[in-house]
Amino acid sequence: MSLWVLILAGAAGGLGAAARMLLDGNISALAGRAFPFGTLAVNISGAFLLGVLAGAALSNDAYSVAGTGAIGGFTTFSTWAFESHRLGEDGQLRRGVVNLAASLLLGVGAAWSGRKLGGTL
Repeated sequence: MSLWVLILAGAAGGLGAAARMLLDGNISALAGRAFPFGTLAVNISGAFLLGVLAGAALSNDAYSVAGTGAIGGFTTFSTWAFESHRLGEDGQLRRGVVNLAASLLLGVGAAWSGRKLGGTL
């Protein structure tokens, strides 16, 4: 990997993180914070976009910048796990399990759909 790819991936990661904050914040403002809909939307859309990139068969450098950088900065496994755990700790075990299951099922489905779409590009 070249230094330029590393720099571009870092910059793309910063943009992805900013996009995550905007999308999560807007959805949470609309839907409330009783359930982490913002994080769910971020991770499902990120799985779809990563699937599109994988299906499009980008070069290694382009995939590193777009996939690892931008989408990696955009999506968030740690927040998803923390929010699910927090729901359980707060006595909302059902919501925590729903968050875990919905994220997994919808995320895999979104990645599969994105890969199919990306393969047509």
